[in-house]
Amino acid sequence: MGFPRAERVLAGFSCALALTVSSGTLAAQPAGAASIYCCDVGGQPVCGDILPAACYGRAYREMSPSGIVRRTVPAPLTADEIAQRAAAEHKRRAEEAERMRQLRLDQALLETYRSVQDLDSRRDRELRDLDRSIRELRARESELIERQRAMIDEATHTDKSDVAASLEADIRLLDSEIAVQSSVVAAKLRERSAVVERFEEHRRRYVELTSAPESARIPPMPRR
Repeated sequence: MGFPRAERVLAGFSCALALTVSSGTLAAQPAGAASIYCCDVGGQPVCGDILPAACYGRAYREMSPSGIVRRTVPAPLTADEIAQRAAAEHKRRAEEAERMRQLRLDQALLETYRSVQDLDSRRDRELRDLDRSIRELRARESELIERQRAMIDEATHTDKSDVAASLEADIRLLDSEIAVQSSVVAAKLRERSAVVERFEEHRRRYVELTSAPESARIPPMPRR
């Protein structure tokens, strides 16, 4: 298929002809001239032995004096094209950073657990510790509530105003202690939920990684 080369030669010939018309003859060019530069302006070729001013900001062709196209230089990017290229590069870098982040997480996951059974064992151990802590906190909360209930009962049955005032102050103090204890219990329950979610995600990803074909498995991270 020789047509593309023939078209380049024809394009070069057209520009060379235009240069001949504007300069008299190709042979009249300085002996040291090694290239001809042509661009299209209004559908007509504009050529010169240096890049014509009319070609600034346009695509142009560099040719040999015999009219063979040596290279084609595209027009400079517009502001919109520059912005689009920058946005595409930003997106590419962000995607690559996310890919590398996930690769590090996956590698750490594979290094942390020897097997699915090891992962389950660690999860169960961590949940047992949390459950024990939650039971102790709730027992303390129940103790405070029971003490307050007893004080309220005592305050409602006493005829001594000074005793009632003292009990009321203690009841208010217990209100604060019970509120703090309840918030600690709630925080522990949230922590437990987070642990369950974390291990569920770790387990899902671990099974996914270790079940992948050998060719698709995570390669070791390069050491720095």
